[in-house]
Amino acid sequence: MVYNKETETEPRIYGFTRTASAVLTHFICIVFTVFIAVLSRPGTSWFSWHPFFMTLAFSFFMTEAILLFSPYGSPIKRFPHKTKGRVHWIVQCLCVSCAVLGLTAISYNKHLNGKPHFTSWHGLLGLLTVCVVGLQSLAAVPLIYHSLAKGWSLAKLKRYHAASGLVTYLLGSASLLLGLSSAWFTASVWEYTWYLSALCIALNALVIMNQVSSAYTAKKRLQY
Repeated sequence: MVYNKETETEPRIYGFTRTASAVLTHFICIVFTVFIAVLSRPGTSWFSWHPFFMTLAFSFFMTEAILLFSPYGSPIKRFPHKTKGRVHWIVQCLCVSCAVLGLTAISYNKHLNGKPHFTSWHGLLGLLTVCVVGLQSLAAVPLIYHSLAKGWSLAKLKRYHAASGLVTYLLGSASLLLGLSSAWFTASVWEYTWYLSALCIALNALVIMNQVSSAYTAKKRLQY
C-alpha cells in the first residue's frame, strides 16, 4: 500500500512542478518585456525601438507561441491540436514582424549616426536569428496546409520543425543575453538587476528546452 501511494503521489508532484514552471514562464516573459519597455521608453529615439521590439519578439511572442503546446501551461489547452498550430503560426508571424522592426530600427539608427553595422557578436547573432526565425515560419506553412507537404511525412516534418524551432529559440535567447552586455543596458541598470534579467532569459530557455525534449521523448516511447 505504501508503494502504491508513493507511485500515485509522484505523478501529481511531477504535474504540479510542470504547471508551476509553465505559469512562472508566462509571468517572467511578460514582466521582463514590460521591464525592457519601461527602460527603453519606445518612441523617444530610433534606438529605443530596437530593445523594445526584439524583447517583444523573442522574450514574449516566441515564448508564448511555444507554450501554446504545453500540456501544463497552454492558455488554449482544451482546443484541438490543429487550432493550436494555427494560433502558434500567427503568434510566430507577430514575432517575425517585431524582429524585423527591431532590426530596421537599429540599422537606421546606426545609419543616422554614421556607425558601422553588425560589428559585434550581438549584432551578428541578432541578424542570424532574425533570418532563421523568418525561415522557420515559412517552413511551417506545409504543416498548416498539408497539401504543400506531398511526398513528405508530416510526423518527420513536425519533428524537424520542433528541433529547428528549439535551436531558433536558443539563438533568440543568446541574442537577448548578449544584448544585456551592451553599453546601453549595463549603464541603465544596477548590477543585481542585470543578473535578474539574465536569470529570466535562462529560466525561460530551460523550461522551453524541457517542454520540447519531453514532448518528443514521450512520443518515441509510445512508438516502441
